[in-house]
Amino acid sequence: MGQNRSQESKMTSPVRVIVVGAGCRGAGYAQFATIHPKRMKVVAVADPRKFARTKLQKQHKIEDQNIFEDWQSIAELEKFADAVLICTPDRIHKDPAVAFAKKGYHILLEKPMATSAEECRAIVEACTQAGVMLSVGHVLRYDPLIHEIKVLIDAGAIGDVIHIQHLEPVGFYHFAHSFVRGNWRNEAESSFALLAKSCHDIDLIHHWAGARRCVKVSSFGSVSHFRKEKKPTGAGDRCIDCSVEGNCPYSACKIYLNSVKKGHTGWPVSVICPNSVPDIESVTEALKTGPYGRCVYDCDNDVCSNQVVNMEFEGGLTAAFTMVAFTEEICQRKTTIYGSRGELSYNGSEIRVFDFLTQRSTKHTASWEAAKHYGMSGHGGADYHLINTFISAVANNDPSMIRSGPEETLISHLLVFEAERSRVENRVVYCGDGARS
Repeated sequence: MGQNRSQESKMTSPVRVIVVGAGCRGAGYAQFATIHPKRMKVVAVADPRKFARTKLQKQHKIEDQNIFEDWQSIAELEKFADAVLICTPDRIHKDPAVAFAKKGYHILLEKPMATSAEECRAIVEACTQAGVMLSVGHVLRYDPLIHEIKVLIDAGAIGDVIHIQHLEPVGFYHFAHSFVRGNWRNEAESSFALLAKSCHDIDLIHHWAGARRCVKVSSFGSVSHFRKEKKPTGAGDRCIDCSVEGNCPYSACKIYLNSVKKGHTGWPVSVICPNSVPDIESVTEALKTGPYGRCVYDCDNDVCSNQVVNMEFEGGLTAAFTMVAFTEEICQRKTTIYGSRGELSYNGSEIRVFDFLTQRSTKHTASWEAAKHYGMSGHGGADYHLINTFISAVANNDPSMIRSGPEETLISHLLVFEAERSRVENRVVYCGDGARS
């Protein structure tokens, strides 16, 4: 609770926010208003799905005239709130962000910023010209333990940073849910996997590198395993009537139906029933007719299931990033940072620093009590800290509170685009100059 006191609002009334996109992310951030009603109030919602916008309306007692099917209807009105939370699909980020910036709204924009470098630049330019705050949803920046890594680096705990090794284990069923059957499976409909899933991680590596610019990057990756030729003999088009489903770890029956039978109706089950409350009947129907019931070997997925990115920064600092779908752990990042005076390792629950001079190890942990107590435990509680910081920044008119502001986030996004260009063109990319290897 100490953090909340230190970020007390200078406003006498709550920060008024509009939620654009009332899915998992939008509804999740909106929970902050129920936790701290004196600090934030949801005054409007826009979503094309009646069930989603009605659910948010009931939760936050939003007036009928402030319920909209699309964001354009809000952008056409005179400004009537302080900030907007843009949590639309990836390809629908740029237009609302630019429109609301021009109206003078401060913006919390879900990651990735946009699906092209040009659109990312346009968003930053619009926010800069309008003088509004932009906070991008790189929630890991707000994870107290991950933040401590940067604090330790800056304090010289391991001397000069020489090499960064970072792993994102996506999780076998998480990848099947989101990137084989789900919204991020197809690049033309969403974005490539490195941007959709791992812009978090490239952002962290760039952040840990400090003021050093990345000078060149290479990347390799492919669609492994989830391909039509890997489909088992006798497998059906849908898990619910498949003769070999019992032998498949990616079975939709196991991931969704078994979960709801045990009373688990949150993510990922909640995603597959966007127009109703998830129960046995609605989940069964979704598996019979919807995209999440399809065989993982018979989908239109084309995004990488495993990818590596190698980077060289100014001064010789190197970094290696790995994203892989086929893991037991779900997004439990692991990091080792090698310095001139010590080694820092992070396993998702604690940081260990080994000092070369004393040859002793020091462990660092962080408290999650505030976030978990309030029921906003997404990304290990970092969701809570991100929205808490954004609302405090708006209330105090202090953009310095935001850890994922426009300029640095734009640079890390551009690095993601350069890495993917390297993978697609099968060459080393020299950042920023277009030179060929």
